[in-house]
Amino acid sequence: MFKPLSVFIGLRYVRSRHGKGFASFISASSTIGIGLGVMVLILVLSAMNGFERELTKRLLSLVPHGEYIAVTKPIDNWPARVAELEQFEHVTAAAPVIKMGGLLQKGEQLKALEVRAVDIDLETKVSSITDFISSGSWQQLRGHSLVIGAGIAKKLQVKVGDSVQLILPRMGNNNETGKTQPFAAPKKRNMNIVAIFDFGGSIDETLAYMPLALGSEIANLGNNVHGLRISVDDVFQAPAIVRDIGQQLDIYVYMNDWTRTQGHVFNDIQLVRTVMFVVMLLVIAVASFNIVSSLFMAVNDKKGDIAILKTMGAKPKTIMLSFVYQGLVNGILGAISGALLGIYLSLNLTEIMRSIESVFNTKFLSADIYFIDFLPTELDSRDVIFTVLSALILSLLATLYPAWRATKIEPAQVLGQGG
Repeated sequence: MFKPLSVFIGLRYVRSRHGKGFASFISASSTIGIGLGVMVLILVLSAMNGFERELTKRLLSLVPHGEYIAVTKPIDNWPARVAELEQFEHVTAAAPVIKMGGLLQKGEQLKALEVRAVDIDLETKVSSITDFISSGSWQQLRGHSLVIGAGIAKKLQVKVGDSVQLILPRMGNNNETGKTQPFAAPKKRNMNIVAIFDFGGSIDETLAYMPLALGSEIANLGNNVHGLRISVDDVFQAPAIVRDIGQQLDIYVYMNDWTRTQGHVFNDIQLVRTVMFVVMLLVIAVASFNIVSSLFMAVNDKKGDIAILKTMGAKPKTIMLSFVYQGLVNGILGAISGALLGIYLSLNLTEIMRSIESVFNTKFLSADIYFIDFLPTELDSRDVIFTVLSALILSLLATLYPAWRATKIEPAQVLGQGG
């Protein structure tokens, strides 16, 4: 016999348990429970990974990773400032920006929005706006033109080529302060829509772009700008990078990073990941401790066998390991089957959810509320390994006490009762 005695006995007990009514049901329920817990946990972790990926690729492709906004006076000589920022480690690109709030009017319709005056070439280095242009051309952003979000276009019922009126507060003549004159009549500009971007979510409802030169003229800034934007090589290190660079600049600026405006999205993802991990780990634990019940039943059923093995010289370690192996079979079968099913569903989760949406004619994620309108997924092998190991460890812990109790059976008492 090549296999250890404890393994041989444990596997024999597993085979003999099948078809024995309630004991078989308890054993099967623990296996199924562990498998379901492992499957769901892998699915949840994959979905959270997918949300993080989309947060990085989509939302942070338009939201600035870092931003430096002038405090006391506009930033002068912005081309030199941009070149200076690009020399810092971790900064991949920099671009100027002028920010203004205003209203866009078409007929009787009005829409409040934030207008960013940008350099059309440098802006594409710090954001991926061109990837989301649904109609028109970003390169046409010259003169009195606007690029607006799809939500704004829908509200005003306009399309590329239409003319709209932009209403902005009149800025003071003092370029040093940029303060608004009290009771000054707003400025109005007739603007042409040259492109519409469709990003999804609230950004489409509030954001528009205009050429940097026009923004400077309207805001009376001359060759100055309100701020500078940067993109970094690691978005999750952006707060530290922005702070370190800002402390080295020789101008007074407000230092902002994406976590100030969109950090709640990332925090929500992490919170859901943590909560679901704990919940599903408890589900696996509950299923694992069904093994306790099945092993206690097995120990009571095999008292005679244990007594005979002891009288034949079997060591307590051999008897204990026999029941540990017997219980681990449930954990191994549940963890492997759950992992395989979880991997398959995780790899196809997006398509499965889209099929369900089409069948029931509904939408689980609305682009008007979230920054995406589909359920993303990204399978990480480390999550699979960690989940399977957790299930196996919990299963092993569940076997120890019943297996230890089996070693405490006294042969004289059992065999004496049998006689």
